[in-house]
Order: sequence, then C-alpha cells, then structure tokens
Amino acid sequence: MVIYLGADHKGFKLKEFIRDFLKDKGYEVADLGDSRYDENDDYVDFAKEVAQKVSLSPDDSRGILVCGSGAGMDITANKFRKVRSTVALSVDQVYDARHDDNINILTIAAGFTGEADAQKIVNTFIETPFGGEARHQRRLDKITQIEQQWK
Repeated sequence: MVIYLGADHKGFKLKEFIRDFLKDKGYEVADLGDSRYDENDDYVDFAKEVAQKVSLSPDDSRGILVCGSGAGMDITANKFRKVRSTVALSVDQVYDARHDDNINILTIAAGFTGEADAQKIVNTFIETPFGGEARHQRRLDKITQIEQQWK
C-alpha cells in the first residue's frame, strides 16, 4: 500500500512530521508536496494530486492531506471518483470512518492538531481495516451510484 501525502504551507510542518513517522514505521510514502514551505501555495493543488492518485487505486492506496482547517483539502479530495475523505476530529472518529465508511483519504487540520494527536490519528487511519458489514457496504454502494450519476 502506498500512502500519498500532500500539504499546503499551513500544513507543511505537520506533513513533514507525518512523512517521517510513516517512513520510520516502514510504510511506502509518496510525498506529493509541497516540497518546501511556500506561503503563496494553494491547498487545492496538493489535494488534487493526492486525490487523483488514490482515485486510480482506491483499494490499494491511501492519502493524507494537511492544511490549516482541513476543510478546503477535504472538499477538493471528495470531488474525485472513488475517494472517500474526511477531516479527522479524534482517534475514535477516524476509527469509525475507516471501519464503517472505508475512507481512503484522511485530512488533518494542522491549526487544530498537534504532532502527538496526529501520530495517533494517522496510526488509526492506516491500521484500521474496513469492517465490510453488509449495511456499511450497502451505503457505500449508494455513494458509488451517486458518483456515477453526477460526476
């Protein structure tokens, strides 16, 4: 599994921390930027890069996006087919989102999340499998129908 990372200037420092944390754990990480701190960059560009990659291989890859509030990145990522992204609120919420909703992109609000919490949240996102219960799959299938109809 490849984990794609992306962050704008507000998420740059936390993204660098997350990248090193994941690499230290032995995960294959593809950092799609920004590669340097640039206060004039746009979150949309990095969310697009990560979401495109995950959209092409939604079951075999994951994405982690980091920006100030998490909202802009999450909105952008969810425009892509087969992407299910959410803003991380807590470890328990991320567990439920992975287990029940099979999210494949996690968005972290750097303005509200410290390194220790980010580490726990990322660990939960990466290690929690989709539960696959019939009711959850039924709901995901309905989301797929909407994507096919409207995108």
